[in-house]
Amino acid sequence: MLLCKVIGNVVSTAKDEKMRGKKLMIVQEKHNTGTKKTIIAVDCVDAGIGDVVIVTHEGGSARQASKCPEGAVDAAIIGVVDHE
Repeated sequence: MLLCKVIGNVVSTAKDEKMRGKKLMIVQEKHNTGTKKTIIAVDCVDAGIGDVVIVTHEGGSARQASKCPEGAVDAAIIGVVDHE
């Protein structure tokens, strides 16, 4: 799991049917030395821009969390952090 900050949304007019209705967010690793990794994650908890979130980024657990077992999901936002 990663601690990340939501920095934006992804708007997609055409996507795989399995991903229809799924909100995609751009998140950036919060505590990383050097370059901060940016990831697109499925939002499972209604996070917003600026929120600090917990992201699972292992394919199987991300697909399970997003309730999209057949979808192309590599990362999912599974929690919003109240304070660090």
